[in-house]
Amino acid sequence: MRVGDAVQIFDGLGNALDATIHAINGKHVLLGNLQTVLDTSSSNLHIHLAQAMCTSEKMDWVIQKATELGATKIQPVQTQRSVAKLAESRAEKRSLHWQGVAIAACEQSGRNNLPEIAGPLELAAWLATQRASENQKYILLPEGALALNEQPKATGSVTLLIGPEGGFTNDEALMAQHAGFVPIRLGPRVLRTETAAIAGIVAIQTLWGDFN
Repeated sequence: MRVGDAVQIFDGLGNALDATIHAINGKHVLLGNLQTVLDTSSSNLHIHLAQAMCTSEKMDWVIQKATELGATKIQPVQTQRSVAKLAESRAEKRSLHWQGVAIAACEQSGRNNLPEIAGPLELAAWLATQRASENQKYILLPEGALALNEQPKATGSVTLLIGPEGGFTNDEALMAQHAGFVPIRLGPRVLRTETAAIAGIVAIQTLWGDFN
């Protein structure tokens, strides 16, 4: 970009400004003509996505698209059948990488508030933190007995739990249900993990969020 070009800057907390570039000096840019922008990019529904760890490329894709679609929080979880396993020494570095993916997705989509990208947790440990949560909680299972549109309208926050490529084990599925997660299905077909995450968010936004 050059001097005189119009830009929009944001802080990731929902605050944004329209501005004009007045000077460029290396990595430093001087802006002027600042005008506050009303935040219309935030979803009225807080969607928390708990995504089973998958390959790096797929995980990046899920975080990118979930950010574009308005997810408020993304929680990577380690499951028994997770293809990717992160050592503790690599978890912090990977979390920073995911943060960068989310920032780029915000820039691309015009979103002013950055989703929270939590550090990876074992599924059992994360479920223990969810037992007291008042969010509407759903686990996507191919054998789920209920359709999403049969559920009560969500007005505050929704948590969606997505399994790995090989699916949750029976023990994991039961553990989630004991923590208050309702098993749902998205049609009669078995979806890949990255497809399921995005399809689930789109369905939630269409039913109860800002797609309608």
